[in-house]
Amino acid sequence: MTFTKTLLAGTALFGLMAGAAAAQTEIHWWHAMGGANGERIDRMAAEFNAMQSDYVIVPTYKGNYTETMTAAIAAFRAGEQPHLVQVFEVGTATMMAAEGAIYPIEQLMEDAGEPFDGSAYLPAVVSYYQTPEGELLSMPFNSSTPVLWYNADALAAAGVDVPTTWDEMETAARALVDSGMECGFSFGWQSWVMVENYSAWHNLQMGTQENGFAGFDTEFTFNNEAVINRLQAIADMQEDNLFVYGGRRGDSLPMFTNGECGMWMNSSAYYGSIVSQAEFEFGQTMLPLDTDVADAPQNSIIGGATLWALRGHDAAEYEGLAQFLTYLSSPEVQAWWHQETGYVPITTAAAELSASQGFYEANPGTDTAGQQLSLNAPTPNSRGIRFGNFVQVRDVINEEMEALWAGTISAQEAMDNAVERGNELLRRFERSVN
Repeated sequence: MTFTKTLLAGTALFGLMAGAAAAQTEIHWWHAMGGANGERIDRMAAEFNAMQSDYVIVPTYKGNYTETMTAAIAAFRAGEQPHLVQVFEVGTATMMAAEGAIYPIEQLMEDAGEPFDGSAYLPAVVSYYQTPEGELLSMPFNSSTPVLWYNADALAAAGVDVPTTWDEMETAARALVDSGMECGFSFGWQSWVMVENYSAWHNLQMGTQENGFAGFDTEFTFNNEAVINRLQAIADMQEDNLFVYGGRRGDSLPMFTNGECGMWMNSSAYYGSIVSQAEFEFGQTMLPLDTDVADAPQNSIIGGATLWALRGHDAAEYEGLAQFLTYLSSPEVQAWWHQETGYVPITTAAAELSASQGFYEANPGTDTAGQQLSLNAPTPNSRGIRFGNFVQVRDVINEEMEALWAGTISAQEAMDNAVERGNELLRRFERSVN
């Protein structure tokens, strides 16, 4: 998609009239996208600004996800909040609890008189951010899910197929190391990939009260036999470098793109980075199935972030924000964003447009994330998670998993510790909202 085409489509969409307004109203958007994705955000803002003369979108990078959410909360308390802030999925419960601070997107669009159709969004994406009554609280923007990235050249040289199960993962990893690679596989965002998504993929409960969706009085249950056995098996695979830990978030990306590890489990949104960095044939496929736990996969859950509107501004400013959100969710813009980044298209129309443009045919595997998310109708165990203080809980899980990889504790001890420490954070959050 070219931005010229989007400009024409957007102009038709809003029915904008020629002529400049006497004054432009600034709409401030705080985000957590650095690097190439930050540049893409700047391009989208600039295009919308060029499409009309009443409003100016001012995007501002505020650091990583945690830093951006923290900055927005502090700004609201000081009465200096932006109109829009990007918050990652594990901040959902915290944002929901701030009832006086947030302006639910569906309500904002209705109040501004801007058309909104919740059914246009992919159910696996939108359900994560809805109230029990179905009201959409925040606008899906950059949604992703973990996939298995693989070095196709390395697997071929090792004489093994792309794995589909955890048994095959171990076999492939051993063949890769035996063929001369430094490690078989690694992963990033390990709580998201190996606890949260592993649980959803195998239809395992991560916490009571429908993983927190049904109430704040929830307790963690991820110290179960399936999770413990899988993590211990991975820890044991370190002995022969079948698995090598490479750090939190995306720190281990270079281990994959430089040919050190033949397989890597992490977000579908690393597509743009891998395309630009890898000098080998690569692919992505669905997460491996643990056949000791399930006969077939359920569905994966999303990561990434949504856009939350904050209260405290004039109605006219929210009208401009509503127009901008309509622009952001348009098929042309979403198809471009999806194809550039690897984030899933948030609407059916964007996915259909990408298909009609031949993107999936030309880039096999780029529809994997969407297929995983929509594999089956979500269950209470696989809809997602909505735990309070989960930003801090993820830090706890990371610490305990890193102690496991260091060999100082077992998987049983790591998960028991994480559940105990995590439950303390849940109770602290529950007290703060009651």
